[in-house]
Amino acid sequence: MPRDNKTPLIHKIAKQAYTTFKDFKPEANRDNNLVPDRHADLVSLVTAIRAADLKIPPRKSKPSPGAAGPQNPPVTYMHICETDVFSMGVFLLRSGASIPLHDHPGMNGMLKVLYGKVSVRCFDKLEDPLTGSLPEFEPPLAPPQTASVRRSVLRSVAEYSESSGPCLLTPLRDNLHQIDAVDGPAAFLDILAPPYNPEDGRDCHYYKVLHNVGEEGAGGGSREEEKEQQEEREEIWLLEVPQPEDFWCGGEAYPGPAVSF
Repeated sequence: MPRDNKTPLIHKIAKQAYTTFKDFKPEANRDNNLVPDRHADLVSLVTAIRAADLKIPPRKSKPSPGAAGPQNPPVTYMHICETDVFSMGVFLLRSGASIPLHDHPGMNGMLKVLYGKVSVRCFDKLEDPLTGSLPEFEPPLAPPQTASVRRSVLRSVAEYSESSGPCLLTPLRDNLHQIDAVDGPAAFLDILAPPYNPEDGRDCHYYKVLHNVGEEGAGGGSREEEKEQQEEREEIWLLEVPQPEDFWCGGEAYPGPAVSF
């Protein structure tokens, strides 16, 4: 896509994101009602973005000594902008880092890798949560009384790199996902519309995958390919859990072109 030297590409993306999502009204049991042409224009712009456009140099392949410490979180976030329509920023993952399985209630999203490679495992919820007790699992599980479980289906497992188009999610499709850095550090542009807002019912929840054959896992790059193919499109139980203790997200200053409205 040709570059416009007068207007930074990230500014064009922000303006198009606002245009694309400004009239979005989430409704129960219905997917987004976006204008197709507006959404396609946004996908085209996001596909063209590169780390250099945001003045973000790729990180070193090997983590520095003491990388896994309170001052060196596995994931950091660069805030670019936020309105009542959408939020936009960059997530940076250290080598081997993972953003655990989580949801985006009533939200649309785009994830575009800027450098490195990530594996994205996407799930859909199939029903409202069950509370108080779990179905029969082997071995028996003893979740907290406040735990909830959901039937879900694994929709896709895919890897994305700088040359890939964006990973897309909607309120009903691929709404839950886990993101793992593959073969080194990675960074991706993240757009969510509307933004998280706990007061408006859009809070982030974390999940653990439960298997009724006695296997448990959180998904991601640790599974072999044939295992992923076997699981795909099979119904799976998800247990809502607190934010995993080994995951936390720090903050970094965004060095790229400023975006404002």
